Amino acid sequence: MIVIIAEKPSVGRELARIVGATTRADGYMSGNGYAVTWAFGHLVQITTPLSQTPWRRDLLPIMPDQFYLEVGTRTDSKSGKKVPDEGYAHQLEVIRTLFNDAEYIINAGDAGREGELIQRYIYAYVGCTRPVKRLWISSLTDKAIREGLASLHDSSEFDSLYAAGKARNEADWLVGINATRALTVLSGGNGVKSLGRVQTPTLAMVCKRFQEHENFVPQTFWTLRVSSAKDGLPFKASSKDKYTEKDKAEGDMRSLFEGKEMTVRTMEQKDKTIPPPYLHDLTSLQKEANKRYNLSAQTTLDIAQSLYEKKVLTYPRTGSKFIPEDVFATIPSLIANVTQTPSRYAPYAASMAGKTLSKRSVDQTKVTDHHAILPTEVTPTGLGDLEQKVYDLVICRMLEAMSPVCEMQSTVVEFTGGTQDNIPLVAKGSVTKAPGWKAVRMVDGPEGQDEDKPKGKGKGKASDEENKDDQQSLPSFKVGDRVPVLKVECKEDKTKPKPLHTEATLLEAMEHAGRELTDEQLKDALKDVGIGTPATRAGEIEMILSRGYVQRKGKSLIPTPLGLNIYESVKDKYIANVEMTGRWETSLAKIVDGKVSAKAFDESIRRFVVALTSEILEDKDGKGARIGASSPDAMICPKCGAAMTMWDKCVKCTSCGQVYWREVAHKKLSEATMRKLFRDGKTQVLKGFVSAKGNTFDAAIALNTLGLMVFDFSDVPPKTPPPSSSGGGPSDPPSSSQASS
Repeated sequence: MIVIIAEKPSVGRELARIVGATTRADGYMSGNGYAVTWAFGHLVQITTPLSQTPWRRDLLPIMPDQFYLEVGTRTDSKSGKKVPDEGYAHQLEVIRTLFNDAEYIINAGDAGREGELIQRYIYAYVGCTRPVKRLWISSLTDKAIREGLASLHDSSEFDSLYAAGKARNEADWLVGINATRALTVLSGGNGVKSLGRVQTPTLAMVCKRFQEHENFVPQTFWTLRVSSAKDGLPFKASSKDKYTEKDKAEGDMRSLFEGKEMTVRTMEQKDKTIPPPYLHDLTSLQKEANKRYNLSAQTTLDIAQSLYEKKVLTYPRTGSKFIPEDVFATIPSLIANVTQTPSRYAPYAASMAGKTLSKRSVDQTKVTDHHAILPTEVTPTGLGDLEQKVYDLVICRMLEAMSPVCEMQSTVVEFTGGTQDNIPLVAKGSVTKAPGWKAVRMVDGPEGQDEDKPKGKGKGKASDEENKDDQQSLPSFKVGDRVPVLKVECKEDKTKPKPLHTEATLLEAMEHAGRELTDEQLKDALKDVGIGTPATRAGEIEMILSRGYVQRKGKSLIPTPLGLNIYESVKDKYIANVEMTGRWETSLAKIVDGKVSAKAFDESIRRFVVALTSEILEDKDGKGARIGASSPDAMICPKCGAAMTMWDKCVKCTSCGQVYWREVAHKKLSEATMRKLFRDGKTQVLKGFVSAKGNTFDAAIALNTLGLMVFDFSDVPPKTPPPSSSGGGPSDPPSSSQASS
């Protein structure tokens, strides 16, 4: 009997159908000389007796000489403790029995690092002694499965892949258990403060961007925009530089209007070609799904996995955007198949028949475990709305990647104007001569063009008006031409901070973590280094969300007070070091290639863990204490002393339920203001409160002896006395009125 073991039941059933194993049994299917069984993901996990030691400072770091395997665990609903999963244990016994009777075993786990790790742990746990062959396929179509079964690999070919997976698994265990226990012990045991090798640098990226955004001080600037026309064609020109002084901007505005004309000083036209994008890997698919449909990275991965199991997409957990020559040879038939699908890109696919296809995404040397994500030859039916959207993103990208370059002509005209003819202005325009690959998304309208919008540079991002001007059609000019000044506007604007991270931009930052570095030499050396892998990044984002470190607000990712406190505790420590985490990912990739030994990697991780644990426990700056209940930055309930949670509309005690509303007298109080209130018992003087009679007033907010929010006017300058009122309450406060209850 030949035993095939898949990673999950749904894949096992497909394999069973192909090999003719049609008889159902407990935990497997059999027939035609085969038994097909399956795992449920991580049936087996690593452990060590040291993991059961008390959470004490003197027992850290935990450094086991070796790891053992145990049945995967679940959380007991009554005790809340981790216990062996009975279903996992039963399935492992089914697998053990089948393996003992096998002639040989076919490893049909997911064809990647984690898939290999899951299978090898199972073999080791059940004591497998039979020969193992490897099924390695990039799609679950009947054709791919049959071809894969006809050309099985020897399991030893993937030993280095397993070594990398095992090294990653043990490194995450060592870093996670020691960092988590060290910070939790340091903060007085007030709740577990989970840290991780990839999780913590990811949290740091979100928190750092949030703080940069919150602390950004906008600078006001002014831009002059001139309306003109030539040969009956209107156009707009803008001042070449931003003005930092309003008087200067308004003076030049008057001069331009009085000068009545602008003179062409230079004109430059350039033909440029924009190459088609590469095919999708998992990360780029997740980024685009988040930008266009606000899908989370995990949701996109789950949908792509579902489409893979429905045989309409190739393997989704890939980090490659390239395909080899033999796959490129199948692209014409895949494009032809699109014309028979419900995809809105079917008409464009039909127009590509017989045309030469771009080979920009064809490069065998850049194909990793799997090639880029492609549709299969199977025509989808009955897809759900989100499945159709993700499927269409893959279709769209394949058509774009195989289409010709976009040909454009850009024009930049420089003018001078004003009464002295010395004020520099510039007009920019562009004309699409041949849309090429950009024609694919014309069926989407503006939605499909978002990622192609020009991006502003310099002080402040380009406004929508400036972007529109850059795309305008310009008349024909020659040097010396004079054109009329029809209208002059002085536009005031402010510089803007980098936007808060979305899942799309966080995935980008994780993929190219080296770009975040400030040391240019190091930045160049690590320019292609990322943290996590395409298959794990979604899980890391979900981890910091589920642990309450980050929350979603629209598309933005916002750190919670807990997340910010943990970040402040570790931001300067090894655990949050993006560079180091990125180097580890590079080392893991080199283990797969045989360029780095797993032993050397393990030794480096253990040295790191010793230094990391010592660094956290020493905590010379006292930052670790800031996440304890006695922390000066923690929000502690003035009524019962328990921790409080920040919400969009209020701050609420996690114990007694006391609520403090964040909108008082028509003014929303910021998170920083609320933290200051509970830290110091009083805020600074705040402007812009509005009484019930419509009067504005300034006041501080304080906590009274009953733990209630009240207005405090003691620091308000005499020139703005508090409004009088006989009613009290938050809308018309007397000098010590109650602001909330």
